[in-house]
Amino acid sequence: MTKNTGIQSRTEQRQKQEPSVLANFRPLLLDVAVPLGSYYLFKDAFGMGTFAALAWSSVVPALRTVWSLVKERRTNALAGLILVVNVVSLLLSFVSGDPRLMLAKDSGVSSVVAFGILVSVRLGKPMMTAGMKPFLVKGDAAKEAAWERLVSGASDRSAAFRSKEKAFSVVWGLVLLAECVARVVGAYTIPVDTMVWLGSVFLVGAMVIGFVVGGGLAVEPMEKMLNAEVEAEVTKAGTPEVPVAV
Repeated sequence: MTKNTGIQSRTEQRQKQEPSVLANFRPLLLDVAVPLGSYYLFKDAFGMGTFAALAWSSVVPALRTVWSLVKERRTNALAGLILVVNVVSLLLSFVSGDPRLMLAKDSGVSSVVAFGILVSVRLGKPMMTAGMKPFLVKGDAAKEAAWERLVSGASDRSAAFRSKEKAFSVVWGLVLLAECVARVVGAYTIPVDTMVWLGSVFLVGAMVIGFVVGGGLAVEPMEKMLNAEVEAEVTKAGTPEVPVAV
């Protein structure tokens, strides 16, 4: 009875620590669905021009980023980079009066973030790790300790683990660069009203590709190595020391 209660307690604790489906998709909803919906609301319901509608629809993602930083009172390199890019993009939205240029500036967001990610890989501190690690560790103390051993070089699997960690960020950097090119081409060759929603399709498509390719190329192998590291440590801890005869 006590054993079952302990297992149930640990299960409930893991469920509380793991992010919900809504929590996983909240950034996508706020960064894509809200700006897109608000654009058509301002333009069709309130009769604003394309420029004004695009400008005001940029406010929500910028405010969301600031609020997250203030609420959590901490940040990482990727979050800081995105904050700066959002603020600059918002200012450019009000400075420029050309709707097509405003659509093209969204590609600048992707390109700056992409280059930031790729540079971080070059410096040995891949930015996308901050978003990937919680999904692999899931608040588990044993996995957290295993992760630290793997990234510190203390494990035989460290080199392979770090290589996959960098590969994950490289995938996202290249995907965002491709999305940047698609947005620039679309901004000057496709009607503005069409490009407003098509740009979001480009973004969602890039995210899907990033998750699928990055997951298969890096996340799955890293998860296997992480589990193997945890099992190896458990086996090591459970093996009694054999006294050496003198």
